[in-house]
Amino acid sequence: MYRTTLALAASALIALPAFAGMKKDIVDTAVEAGSFETLVAAVQAADLVDTLKGDGPFTVFAPTDEAFAALPEGTVEDLLKPENKDQLIEILTYHVVPGKVMSGDLSDDMAATTVQGSDVMIDLDNGVMVEEATVVSADIETSNGVIHVIDKVILPES
Repeated sequence: MYRTTLALAASALIALPAFAGMKKDIVDTAVEAGSFETLVAAVQAADLVDTLKGDGPFTVFAPTDEAFAALPEGTVEDLLKPENKDQLIEILTYHVVPGKVMSGDLSDDMAATTVQGSDVMIDLDNGVMVEEATVVSADIETSNGVIHVIDKVILPES
């Protein structure tokens, strides 16, 4: 009971910096955090687990479960269907930048090329924004990169 309460409290606060010292890979860090169940399910459905457990380094802009829940009703369920795997891969890889990009490496109005191939824009005028998403927790170091938690799912232009 104590562990469950502690885990819920940690995930509710998105207290991921506590995991930084453990140096697990990106996937294991997300699983252990408890607030990325939808992201982890999507990564599994897209067969990207092995890639994100690979050497990297990768920078992942990781939407929370709440970010996925804010999408129009039925969107996540549709994306998780096998016939939509290519679209899911495109969306997920739009959240990943090759290399390890820490918050101190960012500059206002910079473009970062994603694994998907398109650029995401970084805006530092009102906190740290990646496209229309706000970074709510930054610089969560993993053994193969870094996670920056964002409050919205960002979508590449169609």
